[in-house]
Amino acid sequence: MPARILVAEDDRKQAELIRRYLEREGHEATVVHDGRAALDHARHRAPDLLLLDVLLPGVDGLDVCRSLRSDRDIPIIMLTARAAEDDLLLGLALGADDYLTKPYRPRELVARVAAVLRRAARAPRADPERYRVGDLVVDLARHEVHAGGRPVGTTPAEFTILACLAASPGRAFTRQSLLERVGGFDVTSRTIDMHVMNLRRKVEPVPTRPRYLLTVYGVGYKLAEPPEEGTGGAP
Repeated sequence: MPARILVAEDDRKQAELIRRYLEREGHEATVVHDGRAALDHARHRAPDLLLLDVLLPGVDGLDVCRSLRSDRDIPIIMLTARAAEDDLLLGLALGADDYLTKPYRPRELVARVAAVLRRAARAPRADPERYRVGDLVVDLARHEVHAGGRPVGTTPAEFTILACLAASPGRAFTRQSLLERVGGFDVTSRTIDMHVMNLRRKVEPVPTRPRYLLTVYGVGYKLAEPPEEGTGGAP
């Protein structure tokens, strides 16, 4: 799956190593070394994926991610020397699709790139108002949910959470990011957990062994990706 990849990394030696590994996989890699250049390139050249270092000069990677997410849907993998959980959660809350902590093996990076590109390629585009993951269908226009061919009643908050997850199968959403979408003064992280538990009762064949609404420990929740074509497996 050759792709045009933008590498925003201020460590020139590391950036060159990443570029060589990506090109070895058949990708076209462009390297920039500061946040402003990353923003300009992403907005004018529309790469297929952005590898984004957090500690960039000028505009840091978190601000680059925040700015791009306001007007672009480019897949983003964050790269950072920071190992703190708060940084990981913030990166995901801002809309990053994946996150790698330095030092990492270049082959692991290449594998993550391939996974995010596959996920982006499978994202629904023909009908942005209707999402399907296996037997689960979320119809935004009709405000309907079907699981296994049967209609499922949801509360407004439950539908908002499910629609958010269904729009990006495989992407982990923090509880905070889901809180911001649900809104309300009495909504807490515990409230999100309760909504997800209720959704599992409604859409999962076996709620205690979820196939669709998966927990990402230490982060939040994600919707399972659909199986690869031809595998016939469960999501």
